[in-house]
Amino acid sequence: MLNPEFWKGKRVFVTGHTGFKGSWLCLWLNHLGAKVSGYALPPPTDPSLFEMAHVADLIDSRTGNVHDIAAIEAAVQAAQPEIVIHMAAQSLVRYSYDQPVETFTTNVLGTVHLLDAVRRAPSVRAVVVVTSDKCYFNEEWVWGYREDSRLGGHDPYSASKGCAELVVTAYQNSFFSAERNPGCAAVGSARAGNVIGGGDWALDRLVPDILRSLLKNEPTLIRNPQATRPWQHVLEPLHGYLMLAERLYADGHAFASGWNFGPPEESERTVGWIIEQLYDMWGVTFEWERDRNPGPPESTFLKLDASKARAHLQWRPKLDLMTTLHWIVDWTRRYQAGDDMRQASLADIERFMAIRPAA
Repeated sequence: MLNPEFWKGKRVFVTGHTGFKGSWLCLWLNHLGAKVSGYALPPPTDPSLFEMAHVADLIDSRTGNVHDIAAIEAAVQAAQPEIVIHMAAQSLVRYSYDQPVETFTTNVLGTVHLLDAVRRAPSVRAVVVVTSDKCYFNEEWVWGYREDSRLGGHDPYSASKGCAELVVTAYQNSFFSAERNPGCAAVGSARAGNVIGGGDWALDRLVPDILRSLLKNEPTLIRNPQATRPWQHVLEPLHGYLMLAERLYADGHAFASGWNFGPPEESERTVGWIIEQLYDMWGVTFEWERDRNPGPPESTFLKLDASKARAHLQWRPKLDLMTTLHWIVDWTRRYQAGDDMRQASLADIERFMAIRPAA
């Protein structure tokens, strides 16, 4: 379980803090009493959770690109963080086909720039580099990928995430090795599945596409209803990242490796099943529509084996998939009603923290 006392007063540097996951993480860290500094481009969507929850009022927020090595190093030096969580990324598969250079530059060189800045920041004790389940070369297996599975991908996004993992390993061995550099930061990487939750407005992502259509009261265009994904609420992997950061900080290099944070098998459902549940919860009667222009190819099956995190971090998923979908619908209804979305999000964080996961 997460140790709330650990985070009080901790200086935490978050890249990608203006994005969907980054905004939830900053709200959570601030709620725990951490002193948060963020470095990112402006919010990638409009609307955005970052703006509607006024996250910038809670943290030291800096605008910058991970392409700019001098700027990110200056931000790290100014923050003097104890813990770094790197989430800045180009995170969309279809966009990676349109902008492959940007995707590789952000996801690979951005990781290089962050880690290189960290190795000149003696205040840093722990680093969590967030990549993706798509860092694994997809064999279309029916079983989950483990942390030692083959890395890589057929598309620019997946390949860039595999490359980012190789960067982490190279820096671990070359610069963040306890044997070579006693007292250096401990660096681990985190890989999660298809993360969903309130406040995600990204284009070409299933749940945001569905919610946008429901808010407009019009049918959703669906590309691949048979694709199966490991769906999980955004707070699940964030919980894992925080637990990993705690262990890296306290126990150092024993935990400096890759970690999967995936949902249980019963949360692996098809795209078609997800849209049917959300339509039913929203109370609409019209049908979704098949997108006749599905775009570039995407994998049909991909899941993670999170046994390592369960065994060594005692991390467990807390929410079943139906509960996750109900939370998302409730959050979106509150947004539709004009509620205070910072308070709505904090309420979800508090009730998530109060849940004890099943053994």
